[in-house]
Amino acid sequence: KYRCLLCSYVYDPAVGDPDNGVAPGTAFQDLPDEWVCPECGAGKEEFEPVEDERVWRGKPTPPAVRGLRNNRIG
Repeated sequence: KYRCLLCSYVYDPAVGDPDNGVAPGTAFQDLPDEWVCPECGAGKEEFEPVEDERVWRGKPTPPAVRGLRNNRIG
């Protein structure tokens, strides 16, 4: 997974970006050079690998939601 540094959108290769013609299973490295973030329009150079797997709706999981998932707040 790769996260946009500008808006926190997460590209998941397992999902792809079907709304923009990218099939599921497409590795980030195999995205077309002209592909841009579907949320903010940033180019591929504005993405970094995701080290924290906690994502929610394509964005980092808000701390309060993480706490609720663990049956605690914070």
